[in-house]
Amino acid sequence: MRRLFGTAGIRGEYGKVVTPEIAYKVGLALATFLSGKGLATVGHDVRLTSPLLATIVSSGLMTGGVDVVNLGLVPTPTLAYSVPALNANAGVIITASHNPPPDNGIKCFDGRGMEFTIPMEEKLEDIIFNEKFNYAKWDSVGRLEFYPEIIDDYMRELISRLRPQKIKKKVRVIVDCANGAASNITPIILRELGASVITVNCHYDGMFPGRIPEPRPDVLVELGKQAKVLNVDAALAHDGDADRLAALTSNGKFILNDRLIAFYAMLKLKEKGEGIVVISIDTSFVIDEVVERYGGKVVRTKLGKTHEKLIEYGKKAVMAAEPWKLIDPDWGYWVDGIYQAALLTKEMLEKGMNIEELLKEIPEYPQIRVSYKVPEELKHEIVEEVHEKMREVFKDYESELTIDGLRLNMPDKSWILVRASGTEPKIRIYGEARKEKKLQEIFQKTLKILREVAEKKGVKMV
Repeated sequence: MRRLFGTAGIRGEYGKVVTPEIAYKVGLALATFLSGKGLATVGHDVRLTSPLLATIVSSGLMTGGVDVVNLGLVPTPTLAYSVPALNANAGVIITASHNPPPDNGIKCFDGRGMEFTIPMEEKLEDIIFNEKFNYAKWDSVGRLEFYPEIIDDYMRELISRLRPQKIKKKVRVIVDCANGAASNITPIILRELGASVITVNCHYDGMFPGRIPEPRPDVLVELGKQAKVLNVDAALAHDGDADRLAALTSNGKFILNDRLIAFYAMLKLKEKGEGIVVISIDTSFVIDEVVERYGGKVVRTKLGKTHEKLIEYGKKAVMAAEPWKLIDPDWGYWVDGIYQAALLTKEMLEKGMNIEELLKEIPEYPQIRVSYKVPEELKHEIVEEVHEKMREVFKDYESELTIDGLRLNMPDKSWILVRASGTEPKIRIYGEARKEKKLQEIFQKTLKILREVAEKKGVKMV
C-alpha cells in the first residue's frame, strides 16, 4: 500500500505529515529517479512554510546532482508550464492547494508538465523508504538559478493563445484569488483580454484572511452577494494555488462544476468534431449528455488522476477534467484554473454574453457533495463496510464503478458515490438525481449507512 503520496501528491499538516525531513528526501529521491542529472524547476505557494520547504526540496535535488531553477512564488499551473518551457526534466511545487493554512504539500511533475503518475510516485516511495539515494560527488552537485520571470512568460503565452478575435461586448467580472498564488496573475490576464475586472482577496497572504481557500459554494456566499450588488457578468474564484476555478452567475448563484466541464467539452468537440472526454468518477450525467450530443465519448477515472487516462488515450482524448479542474492538452498536460478563467472570459467577450447566457445549453440537475471527518487510520475500513451495505440497500442499481470508492448508478439516472478522501481524514458522499426529492432519498439512505458503520467503530459522526 502506498504510504506517502495521495490523490494529489503528499499533503497534510506541516510538522506531522509534511516535514522538512520528508521534503529533503523527496528532493533527493527525485534526483535519484532522474539518475543524478538534468534540470528541475521548483516553486511554492503563499503558505508560511512554503519557502522553507521549497528550499529544502531544492537542496535534496542538488545533493543528488540535479540543477535547480527556483521560480519563487508561483501558481501550480505556472510551475507545471515551466517544466516544458524551460526544457526541464521535472518540476516540484510546494502547495497544499485548498487545504487550511497549517497544511502543506509536495507535488511532482514530469518533463511534459504532467503530474507524476501512480507508478512514478511509487518509485519515489521505494527510493525513500529503502534509502536507495544516490549522492553526487563534491564536484557534481547541482547548480542553483533563479527565474521569477517565468510568470511573465506564462502570462504572455496564455494571453496570446486566448486573446479574443473580436470583442462583441465588454464584460465585467469579479475575481477572488483567496489571497493565493494567482492574486497578481489572473486579474491582469483578464484585463489584457479585454474585460473590466474587480478584485477581491487578491493580495498575497499565507493565513488566507479573506476566506477559506477551497472555493466551495458555502465559502463563496459573500462573493455571490458582491457579484449581485456590483452587477457583474460573472464571478470567478480560485483556490490557494489556482489549479481550481469556481464560477458564479451575475445573480451570485454558484454554477455546478459539472456544467462548466460540459461547456468546455462542448467547445472542444465543436472544434475537433469527435474525441474522448476524460472525467472523474464524481461527475454528473449532464456531461455524458452534452458529450454524446456533440459526437464524443466519456471515460471516467479516479479523482486526481485524470491526467493518466489522458495520456492513455493519446490524441483521441480532447480534454480531461474533474470538478474545479481542467486539462486542455492543446495548452498543456496540467490542471489550470487560470486558463479556465481566461477561457470563460474570452467566450463571454466574443459572444457578448454573461456567464449564465453562455451556459444556457447546459442542463442542471440537483447535486450533493458533502464530507465527514473521520480518523485517518479508520477511513478506509469504514468506507469498505459502507460499500458492502450500499449494495444491499440499493438493490435496484443498474451499474457500479469501483475505480475510486463505490458509485452506484440507478436506472433513473440518479447516482450515489462514497469514497475516502485522498488528501484529508474525511469520507466524502456525492450524489445526483433528476429531482431534489430523489436526491435526498438516496443521500439520506447513504448517510444512515455511514453513521451506523462509523458509530459501530467508535466514531461519532457530526
